Amino acid sequence: MLSRSKTPRLGLVLPAYNEQEVLQITLSKLKQIKLDLVREHLISNDSFILVVDDGSQDGTWQVIQDQKLINSDLIGVKLSRNFGHQSALLAGMSEGIKLADILITLDADLQDNPNVIREMIVKYNEGSEIVYGVRSSRADDTWFKRNSALAFYKMCTFLGVDMIPNHADFRLMSQTAVKALLKLPERNVFLRAMVPLLGFQTDKVFYERGKRQAGTSKYPLKKMLSFAIDGITSFSVQPIRLLFGLGMFVTSVAGIEIMYTIFEKMIGNTEAGWSSLMISIWLLGGINLVAISVIGIYIGKIFTEVKHRPLFEIETKTESSIKNYQPEKL
Repeated sequence: MLSRSKTPRLGLVLPAYNEQEVLQITLSKLKQIKLDLVREHLISNDSFILVVDDGSQDGTWQVIQDQKLINSDLIGVKLSRNFGHQSALLAGMSEGIKLADILITLDADLQDNPNVIREMIVKYNEGSEIVYGVRSSRADDTWFKRNSALAFYKMCTFLGVDMIPNHADFRLMSQTAVKALLKLPERNVFLRAMVPLLGFQTDKVFYERGKRQAGTSKYPLKKMLSFAIDGITSFSVQPIRLLFGLGMFVTSVAGIEIMYTIFEKMIGNTEAGWSSLMISIWLLGGINLVAISVIGIYIGKIFTEVKHRPLFEIETKTESSIKNYQPEKL
């Protein structure tokens, strides 16, 4: 087993969208965790926290600037607009890896238990390049959320999408792993499936997900469903194959119905079949709409990919006293 001799420089990367109510609490908690890790000689003293303001409409950026005055190890990155959670994570990782030996990404609401960061670093020191934070249970979730999440992971497995069940975006990645991730050219970003594609030695830590410290969730049901559909269609063409199978099945049923109709005509038993006709029309119409929609999603993804639009645009950054960090001139 690989044992690392160098004390790593840690970068904590937090995407933040309209998180002014909770951000100060989060930074205070992470600051204390960082100091404890430094005292244990698990990370270097010049480790840092990097917050990405993903086009917030509230005072999130002002909170970052205010906290910067009292925390020299804080780096703020402000995106020009709201690019989305996954793009904000990539923006933070692309900036953070210029400085850090390892990065840990977590949400700004502190629902990802930061107390397991120590365990993640221990596993990194033992040789792991990627360490996943995995929820140990979903007992606190609502019945709908718990079962919909279970159905989502089962569907991903069935469709061939390699994911870590009950893992979101709370993970440690080494510099090697982050650089490999940033080489992937995708514009339809779904990090939960992209990271396992990298390979490397991995491990897991388990934790109980806490309650949001303040503010409201930025992932309502509509956005969660959209995120799930994007993830599946970005990493599997199985839905199209399933549609082909469904089409063959419907065609077979139609063939049987045609033979039945001809037989009924031959024996003179030709009563009007309004009900069966209406059912057939609605069934085939619905299947056609679903098939066209699924194919349209894939065509839309091709449309997005070939444009090669940037995943994010950085508007400004805070100055940093951390060695080797040189903000680009905008």
